[in-house]
Amino acid sequence: MKIARRPALSEDERLAALGRLLTDAEIPMRLRVAGVIVLLYAQPLSRVVRLTLDDVIRDGDTVLLRLGEPLSPVPSPVAALLLEHITNRGNMNTATNPASRWLFPGRRPGQPLGPDHLSALLNQVGIPIAAARGAAIRQQLLELPAPVVADALGYHDKTTSRLRNETGGTWSRYAAGDHGRSPAGWTPQRFNDS
Repeated sequence: MKIARRPALSEDERLAALGRLLTDAEIPMRLRVAGVIVLLYAQPLSRVVRLTLDDVIRDGDTVLLRLGEPLSPVPSPVAALLLEHITNRGNMNTATNPASRWLFPGRRPGQPLGPDHLSALLNQVGIPIAAARGAAIRQQLLELPAPVVADALGYHDKTTSRLRNETGGTWSRYAAGDHGRSPAGWTPQRFNDS
């Protein structure tokens, strides 16, 4: 028996889902934040639930999320939602979790929320995780070179290169590496204007 996979969300569907998660206060805060991380940063729920408070970095008015290198900037409406979630995280009132560092604390002592449980909850509010991740990574690859996306989001570069080829991304000739320094033994050519 073959399991049918839902294709990635269209960009319009992804943006509509993002908008709903940012504005619909009827959806529990932890689901809104987890869903936004998936829809913006293409993170699997197994990684989302392993995020800690230390992975959210505040630098003045800027909020960054540690997913890979470099840190990923968090847009202001998402940053406000994320910071509100941190202030009011669920599962913190139990005797076993008062000092939990998990961004999404679970009910069991010292454990984060389970990814399968979180996936089921997100599906109930209309966020199909696999389709959402697929849409998010493909959008990233249309905007940035595959090696940059791989480093920033913690993906393997072969995965992002394969997905870039599938989506028809325009960065196929991007040369990964440190472009800030010259190759050994290379000196710039000088032109005499006189």
